Amino acid sequence: MSGLTQLHAMGTAERRKEARTVIASSYLGSTIEYYDFLLYATAAAVVFPKVFFSGMDDWVGVVAAYGTFAAGYVARPLGGVIFGHFGDKLGRKGMLIVSMLVMGVASTLIGLVPDASVAGPWGAVMLVILRVFQGIAVGGEWGGAALMALEHSESGKRGFAASFVNAGAPTGAVLGTFIMGAFSSLPNEQFLAWGWRVPFLLSFVLLGVGMFVRLKVSESPIFKAALEQEKREQEMAEQAEGLQAQDSQPAGSAPARREIPLLQVLRRPKTLIFTMLAGAAGFALQVVLATFAVTFAVSKGADRQGVLYAYAAASLISIVFVVLGGRLSDKLGRRPVMVGGLVVFIAYLVPMFQLLSSNNIMLIFVAFAVGLMIHSMLFGPLAAFVSEQFGTTSRYTGASLGYQLATLLGAGFTPGIVAQIFKDSGQNTGAVVWYLAVMSVVSIVFILLTREPKNNDLQTVRL
Repeated sequence: MSGLTQLHAMGTAERRKEARTVIASSYLGSTIEYYDFLLYATAAAVVFPKVFFSGMDDWVGVVAAYGTFAAGYVARPLGGVIFGHFGDKLGRKGMLIVSMLVMGVASTLIGLVPDASVAGPWGAVMLVILRVFQGIAVGGEWGGAALMALEHSESGKRGFAASFVNAGAPTGAVLGTFIMGAFSSLPNEQFLAWGWRVPFLLSFVLLGVGMFVRLKVSESPIFKAALEQEKREQEMAEQAEGLQAQDSQPAGSAPARREIPLLQVLRRPKTLIFTMLAGAAGFALQVVLATFAVTFAVSKGADRQGVLYAYAAASLISIVFVVLGGRLSDKLGRRPVMVGGLVVFIAYLVPMFQLLSSNNIMLIFVAFAVGLMIHSMLFGPLAAFVSEQFGTTSRYTGASLGYQLATLLGAGFTPGIVAQIFKDSGQNTGAVVWYLAVMSVVSIVFILLTREPKNNDLQTVRL
């Protein structure tokens, strides 16, 4: 007994228990992956300009550090294609284990990269290489974790289930920011010399925890059922071909093989492009809060550690709202909730920067908290919105590629672009607001152009 047959044979209570286990493991695994990935964002904002790009003008160093940060986002679509291919061919679970291993090792090694005084420019080169491996790993991680949660869930609860994967991002940000914030309380020379490295070295410990949890989850029943269906179809094709071979074809002709998942996705480029553009603004707003907003608040005189803790506390609150956003999308649909979040965020941009420039930690906390709560309306439904656009045999590849291209477009270069705009405009946030607002409008348009996927049948091999 396997696949959906096995799932149907379970009692309702047993199926729900299995789904809860998978969702919890996806959440924990996503938290660990994003701890590693977003810890780099915090370091890029407060450490790397001084450690690897010292001697430059302050904002030039920031732009250079954000350039290394962007390398991870460039690599994420590649990770989505690589892990997506094997995830659609071999299974979701194995790829989740491999992606976590790659991330844990790369993040640990970042903590060992020598600074500019020792390695000169080679330190920055090593940083970029390891950041690329981080990007490949998280590019493969997200799709597998989202699909495991989605494909184990009941219809009508998929947005809620998949939102836990995206809730791993703020949870990882909280964990990383609190740990980095704790070490930033060291005297500045010690923090820049070795203190910032410890949070990265702790990745090796988290890797062990994550691997233990990942090894205990079961494979997606929908994926197993799709493999069984394809196996039956191939056997029938072989039998039919065997009969034909007796009459008109040479014996030993090879049966038709399943199409490469990436080609299945690229045959419907409209779905991929629309998905990418629909999600781009959400990542732009998210990464601006995690990087530029932190740097901006500190540049206005706020205490660095206080700003980091304010962001971490706001991220902690946002975890609940990410899950609520996913749940609300199960009721109202993915598109209305996501569009509503973007519209409200556009209206909030100007007051957000006013609060961030206040040099008051409580007001800075409010700026982060309100921004992340609004952002959750978009981020909560996003995992289900993207994943539901693709059929089972190409879902890992399609969802990963669409999501990671959205992160590349929205988040990969945004910190550097925003920092450059801010610098070129005489440190005026008005130009930054316009840039983010235009990106948000573009995503609103493409969300509205994309079909509502809430009621799509996930058991369909090809949508």
